Amino acid sequence: MIEVKNVTKKYGDFIAVEDISFSIKKGEIIGLLGPNGAGKSTTMNMMTGFIEPTEGEIIIGGYDIVKKAQKAKEQIGYMPEGIPLYSDLTVKEFISYMADLKRVPKTEKKNRIQDVMNQTNLGEVQNKLIKNLSRGYKQRVSLAGALVSNPKLLILDEPTVGLDPKQITQIRELIKSLGKKHTIILSSHILSEVSQICQKVIIINQGKIIAIDTPQNLENKVKQENQIKLIIEDKQDKIHKIAKNIKGIKQINFIQNNEDGTKEYTIRSEQNIDIRKELFAKCAKEEITIFELKKPEATLEDAFMELIQKQDEEGEN
Repeated sequence: MIEVKNVTKKYGDFIAVEDISFSIKKGEIIGLLGPNGAGKSTTMNMMTGFIEPTEGEIIIGGYDIVKKAQKAKEQIGYMPEGIPLYSDLTVKEFISYMADLKRVPKTEKKNRIQDVMNQTNLGEVQNKLIKNLSRGYKQRVSLAGALVSNPKLLILDEPTVGLDPKQITQIRELIKSLGKKHTIILSSHILSEVSQICQKVIIINQGKIIAIDTPQNLENKVKQENQIKLIIEDKQDKIHKIAKNIKGIKQINFIQNNEDGTKEYTIRSEQNIDIRKELFAKCAKEEITIFELKKPEATLEDAFMELIQKQDEEGEN
């Protein structure tokens, strides 16, 4: 569905995106991640045809976004960040206007407008002015505008930003359902959202791709380090002495003092060694009360931060 081949974008001497390549198959939901200034927006703007790459090719549905711009753009529905809408139009008027911009045939226009309003649950507000809608409804209107031409590819830039928890859940479920009929690229700062929705993530930092993988695989890579979380009541600070006498412990790190008087630590041990049983027994012998002893769950955010930090450190060296 999408081929990005050795794409670079320069602004004078500044390289915003450097030699990136990736492919996206039909029907995939892909998360595009990166810190501010990493090159995400530049990449999305090149894929939508808003700006041209300095070098390389972007193929959308078989069409080069530069050489066959009109054909390529016909494949795309784009929901930009910030919900840029015409606030003095009604919901139905705006969707109709977007249908005209996207050259939806007149014979199909009425049905397409009705279909996308049904998909996005906008029927009850179709005759309201956009300026009088809640942010959640405005997000739906923007999405309906992107959908009205029934594009093969949907590009969604921060689709849940500024929404309340209920609205976020509704938009997430809507995006999942749209993934059954459309290829979707989702840019979001909410990494738990990407982990729940996307089958694969592309992480960009300093204009370069540093990872392309499934959220699960990225999380598993962080899990490789054998680590446990420990919360204890230890008034005499015996835990460090205990840790020295347990085979396999590599490092114990103090994290914080909690308000209830407990102390929090992380303990790293050698691979394939489970120290929990011995640690529990020795703490009991020394009258140290254990409030929590578990292996923390790795998240996509952990993997993201580790990859970004690693690349930043390599860039400094």
